[in-house]
Amino acid sequence: MDGTTHTAHGWTVAGRHFASRLVVGTGKYKDLETTAAAIEASGAEMVTVAVRRVNLSDRKAPMLQDFVDPQRYTYLPNTAGCFTADEAVRTLRLAREAGGWNLVKLEVLGPQPTLYPDMAATLLAAEALIKDRFEVMVYCSDDPVAAKRLEEMGCVAIMPLGAPIGSGLGVQNPLMIQMIIENAKVPVLVDAGVGTAWDAAYAMELGCDAVLVNSAIAMADDPVKMAVAMKHGVIAGRLAYEAGRIPRKNYASASSPMTGLIR
Repeated sequence: MDGTTHTAHGWTVAGRHFASRLVVGTGKYKDLETTAAAIEASGAEMVTVAVRRVNLSDRKAPMLQDFVDPQRYTYLPNTAGCFTADEAVRTLRLAREAGGWNLVKLEVLGPQPTLYPDMAATLLAAEALIKDRFEVMVYCSDDPVAAKRLEEMGCVAIMPLGAPIGSGLGVQNPLMIQMIIENAKVPVLVDAGVGTAWDAAYAMELGCDAVLVNSAIAMADDPVKMAVAMKHGVIAGRLAYEAGRIPRKNYASASSPMTGLIR
């Protein structure tokens, strides 16, 4: 298998097809050169862009588009830094006016120290954005009921957190993530909490369609090497999921038959 793709068929969201099952953020890197190098190394085709934090329009300052080509990568504007439904909706409307982006990532956060998704505000914002003809990929809590409600509203992808943003703890509630996946008819991506390639592989082994990683790559000692590790972690996890793991057992099971042994 070509190491730049994750499966022969990849995944599709809102009619857009991607070979890579790794989505990479563009924030928190030390500079735009490192951002570009890490994204290149990751093999990702979709990148998230924090509209309120990344320079997309001021030509007097370095612009993300000069380093990460929007003709090559699908930009996914997000509402990082928004703490109310109104802030999130206004941010994405401005993004659409500025760049014509219609596929977006919605996130509305609660206060410190958890920065946990504010689901009441998320539902309000999602309703307004869908009514305004946005294609909404939505960051949410690892709650199967809330996730299904967002899907039924018309969200094109569900993105439950694996663990609190930037924590690096990995998937803390695999049962709930699996329940979301089993009940979803749209793509499910683990978003937030990934710390290393093992976490990405584990999320994929649970059956996720893709994984979104930002801090774990951007804040690694070597972001480019970590981007490569994440690429292969996602590939390995997806292949293991498709292959089908052996059942867990509470007893030993010999790998060779016990009959016909030479005496």
